Amino acid sequence: MQKIILLIIILLSEAIFSAPKITENEKLVATCKVWGFLKYYHPKVANGELNWDNQLLEKLPKIEKAQTQEEFSLILENWIDEIGPVKEIAPIIIPKEVELFDKNFDLSWFNNKLFSKRLSKKLKFIEENRFQSQEEFSPEFDAFKKQRNYNDLDYMDKESRILMLFAYWNVIEYYFPYKYIMDQKWNKILEEVVPVVLAAKDNKEYLDTMKKMTRKLNDGHVMFISYRFHWSGKTPTYFPATGKIIDEKLIVTEILGDSLAAAYDIKIGDVITKINNKTIKDYIAEKRDVISASNEANYLQRVVNPILTSDTENVKVEFLKDGKLLTKDMKWFDYHDSHRNEFKKGALKKKDNFKLLENNIGYVNMEVIKQKHIPAMISALESTKAIVFDLRNYPQGTYKEISDFISPSEQKFAIYTQPYLNYPGRYKWMEGTTAGFENKNNYKGKVIVLVNENSFSQSEWTAMCFKTAGNTTIIGSQTAGTDGNVFEFEFKEFHTGFTGIGVYYPDGRETQRIGIIPDIEIKPTIKGIQEGRDEVLERALLFIETGK
Repeated sequence: MQKIILLIIILLSEAIFSAPKITENEKLVATCKVWGFLKYYHPKVANGELNWDNQLLEKLPKIEKAQTQEEFSLILENWIDEIGPVKEIAPIIIPKEVELFDKNFDLSWFNNKLFSKRLSKKLKFIEENRFQSQEEFSPEFDAFKKQRNYNDLDYMDKESRILMLFAYWNVIEYYFPYKYIMDQKWNKILEEVVPVVLAAKDNKEYLDTMKKMTRKLNDGHVMFISYRFHWSGKTPTYFPATGKIIDEKLIVTEILGDSLAAAYDIKIGDVITKINNKTIKDYIAEKRDVISASNEANYLQRVVNPILTSDTENVKVEFLKDGKLLTKDMKWFDYHDSHRNEFKKGALKKKDNFKLLENNIGYVNMEVIKQKHIPAMISALESTKAIVFDLRNYPQGTYKEISDFISPSEQKFAIYTQPYLNYPGRYKWMEGTTAGFENKNNYKGKVIVLVNENSFSQSEWTAMCFKTAGNTTIIGSQTAGTDGNVFEFEFKEFHTGFTGIGVYYPDGRETQRIGIIPDIEIKPTIKGIQEGRDEVLERALLFIETGK
């Protein structure tokens, strides 16, 4: 009998010691998903009855001690039981009028190899008897408001960093409409980021990790503003001009500080090849980890300012002039001094909101024209043979008034997806936006729309609107591919945001990351900039005259 008992003990010991170990990364990745799912699905959590953040902080030490899959799964099962029972309800029927968009939806992780069958069944039961929201979706709806309660956290505390990571990851998991077209799967990003967050030595390392994580959304609306200065305590300095990247060179396109530029003989068309012995190509590669952009055109536009910003006053800049390389040892200054043109009264010529070009062609600058200018614009340009609407900028919201003028009938130009609050992670199609009206007296000339990488968000949406006029030709290059509104979040020591609703053409074609596809593609050249030409506008004028 003793031998039998001894054998049983030995077998049990072998079973215990042979049980597969579970890594900290595996535990935290799985916990993140369960915590976020319960946050938005469990009736008692989603309706705000519990301090769900504190519950996570309390459970993390237990989760850290779990050695096996069985121990880990049991902790999560008991946690769900402690919340309280979920009432079984009649099957939740999706209303007939709700058309779902499911490219972001994935709860297949319920069947995680780390989970017991009991845990997987509990999660599925909660999904089927989930919280039913009475809210209307908006940037201020309750699930987003709760993201602003983290101002007392200490980022030097590992559990607090984990909580912040979990909160952000799950907001994107359930409420980012373009998750399905990211370069990298959001699940994979979580697996990569968890160990880096755990290893962060200080606030700066942690915030840098979070910034790099936001970049992976491939969304031009993403911003990440840290409230801690990351310039080694020094005030940043700036080159007294800005520019455009062409063929891995930075071409000066606008002087921002006229006296400083004159002191160093900086002119529009100058070609910058290196800054502090680093090539523009090197800068382009280096900044990819920290700048979020929807496509390459958007990225090259956004990387210019960081390249022309330094944390030192003395900067060595290499130029290419007349086929020869010339290096200048420059002194860069703070924003105010390096952007003097913005602060000098009368220094800048006021931009025309509209004007008449040669050959009876109208031109409208969408960046400056406002609603109050529209009647005068119509009166001045209604008899022209063509109007060029320049959208290589951010417009003033005059799409409706102009569309009413150029369109012969009412046309739908955009439809949307937004989160379906009664089934988080799923989206629903929303009613689209129309422009124009039945108007026999609409503008009869050609409508030309100019776009490029500076055509961003509302600019792209406006181009979609003008395209419905029927006689519209879009000329230029790929736009920013960043369409939709912005949801912003305030966390301790940083502010961030992302695109909140999906924007599509009425036939379901995407605009995010793709942008507005021009009918005629044309890009500026180094030679054209140096000659002071607007090659995109020139191409538009050629098309107006020749039809080609």
